[in-house]
Amino acid sequence: MSKKALIVYGGWPGHAPKETATLIAGDLTGAGFEVELSDTLDSFLDEARLKTFDLIVPHWTMGQLTGEQEKALIDTIASGVGLGGIHGGMGDAFRGQTNYQFMTGGQFVSHPDNHKDHEINFAKTSDPIVAGLKDFTIHSEQYYMHVDPSNEVLATTTFQTTSAPWVNGTVMPVAWKRKFGEGRVFYQSVGHSTKELEIYQVREMTRRGLIWAAR
Repeated sequence: MSKKALIVYGGWPGHAPKETATLIAGDLTGAGFEVELSDTLDSFLDEARLKTFDLIVPHWTMGQLTGEQEKALIDTIASGVGLGGIHGGMGDAFRGQTNYQFMTGGQFVSHPDNHKDHEINFAKTSDPIVAGLKDFTIHSEQYYMHVDPSNEVLATTTFQTTSAPWVNGTVMPVAWKRKFGEGRVFYQSVGHSTKELEIYQVREMTRRGLIWAAR
């Protein structure tokens, strides 16, 4: 029996939510998942239905959950359903909701210098999510995040900026995995556009991470 994934996309249009969600859905389908795409946060209201999925992918930059939507989602992941996502779709979603951030393990706060060249370094090469992947340079937003120290960090980037020199030398997590209750959580911060998700290391890390997170 195939695993089931729910991808809920929307929010700020600058992250091309539908296009990137469709690309992620294609990779999950290729991995044997039955994938449902939704463009409404009301998909998070029915906790009993949410618990029929093995993986939930929030892909909704900014926006706001109602108390009922947030509670159903959080309780679902705590019960053992997996959570995974990328960039602003998961790491810059629902900025005012700290219970959501406690679950995801981090929150975007800035990208100094905006789009710039920076290196992504794989930090735990023994982990199957990133095993065999080579460090690479990308021209994109370098996400500065507030992160949970309990995260198991899989990849990092080191800041060297002109607009925020006080953070220079900071080693920032780019990808991590964690537990939340009985649920597995995976996140990686690269993916401003589908073009970035087409980079082999980014796409493969995302694909593996989402499969790992699934119940």
